Amino acid sequence: MSFQEKSIKCYDCGADFVFTVEEQEFFSSKGYTNEPKRCPACRATRKERQGSTGTQRNNTSYQSQRQMFPATCSRCGKTTEVPFEPREGRPVYCRECYSSVKVTR
Repeated sequence: MSFQEKSIKCYDCGADFVFTVEEQEFFSSKGYTNEPKRCPACRATRKERQGSTGTQRNNTSYQSQRQMFPATCSRCGKTTEVPFEPREGRPVYCRECYSSVKVTR
């Protein structure tokens, strides 16, 4: 497949940037099918804002940053932690009970 340089308008800043042949070959080798929407400067800024993992998050590191609240499962009575503050009158379930309750709803 032969590539040709393309001029693209940046989605964020509106500046025109060149999508080079080398970049197109790289994108193709990674299996990317879409052209970039952002110029290199805006891509770098966005990546920096979102952390070094880009738009994909490492689920375990994300969960470790999340505030967890202690709770008692309304179904089995087991002590658990949930990512929201439990409220009076609302049931809270441990992971196992939530999975079975969610399936039956």
